[in-house]
Amino acid sequence: LLFVACVALYCACADAWFGRVGSAVRSGWDSAREAVGSAVDRTREAAQGAGDMYRAYSDMREAQWRNSDKYFHARGNYDAAQRGPGGRWAARVISNARENWQSGVSGRGAEDPRADQAANRWGRNGGDPNRYRPRGLPRRYR
Repeated sequence: LLFVACVALYCACADAWFGRVGSAVRSGWDSAREAVGSAVDRTREAAQGAGDMYRAYSDMREAQWRNSDKYFHARGNYDAAQRGPGGRWAARVISNARENWQSGVSGRGAEDPRADQAANRWGRNGGDPNRYRPRGLPRRYR
């Protein structure tokens, strides 16, 4: 009878210990899978956001419309930020890199890059890009 009681106690302890370990392993695995999924999502958003930025830049180059650059800055940042945190990150990095490079080589002075950055921030923060849209810009550039 003592042997049976010891076996029962041993089994109960083992089940309790292994049950907690199994639960911890499952929880750790779920956390790791969630972290990887989140990283994949952010990477996808960043790539799509970079595509949005490129599309706005291409449209700006194609349109060749006077005083439209702020609109395209705001639109590219807006579209990229709508993708999620990864797209917002891509918009910020691309905008800052472009403005830093351009302000060093364009000779336009400090005012234009500041205005471009204001339009970038406006779009990235969810502001309507049409605030900067010039009159007469063809509808296809939306």
